[in-house]
Amino acid sequence: MSTFRGIWVALATPFRAGEIDFAALQGLVGRLLEDGVAGFAVCGTTGEAAALSHEEQLAVLDAVLQWVPPQQVIMGLAGNNLRELLAFQQDVQRRPVAGLLVPSPYYIRPSQQGLEAFFQAVADAASVPLVLYDIPYRTGVRIERETLRRIVRHPRIAAVKDCGGDLESTLALIADGNVEVLAGEDLQIFANLCLGGAGAISASAHVRADLYVRMQRQAEVGDLAGARATFQRLLPWMQAAFAEPNPAPVKAALALQGLIADELREPMQPCSAATVERLRGVLAALAD
Repeated sequence: MSTFRGIWVALATPFRAGEIDFAALQGLVGRLLEDGVAGFAVCGTTGEAAALSHEEQLAVLDAVLQWVPPQQVIMGLAGNNLRELLAFQQDVQRRPVAGLLVPSPYYIRPSQQGLEAFFQAVADAASVPLVLYDIPYRTGVRIERETLRRIVRHPRIAAVKDCGGDLESTLALIADGNVEVLAGEDLQIFANLCLGGAGAISASAHVRADLYVRMQRQAEVGDLAGARATFQRLLPWMQAAFAEPNPAPVKAALALQGLIADELREPMQPCSAATVERLRGVLAALAD
């Protein structure tokens, strides 16, 4: 089995004046480690990887690896040009990482056969475990249930970040036992844990990560009432964290806490003033 259980943070990439703010990144990572998170997914959706060059993505990865043990670092690997993706995969795999977070090719909407061939090629080229990132509303293509079940039989695929929105597929993956199933939709974390899932790769866990870790540990020992209470405490924040496109609310919340600048790469935009005020209230309540 893989070692992807627990609460992993889908790490945001702080910017200042248009450039990566490595000092803020280090402070953010240090705080989350103190809160007990299992690790970090670097340069994924929340990390605005689509707005970073490959050189910038590797710079972020190299920085995080200075502060975090390699077994706690997953690197995002996304693209729709397989030749370029495999070349970048080799660059990443020269670093010591726990795994690669790989979504379907975006925009081109391949067939089910094409999806199988894509993940087969990436998995065959992998020297580390893969976490398949099932997120059809971003990639534009759905991995059908039986296709997904076949894909994850590859020995290099160790986990799924589940944003597919199909409960029956989630249940099938958990029942099959071929991979660990991590919630990718934060509102589904508690349900995932109750169903026997392994944890989450969470964007909203940037804030009060200690409570996310508590919830996961409560569920793991069978304290479902305690886990439910912790989830209910986090729920207003989780809802606010996705009131506008991710990661704008997360970055706004971290800026309110003085941890990073409230800056995104265009065309992403900072939150509206109304959402910032909502976040201010939610954060105040969560701190009590």
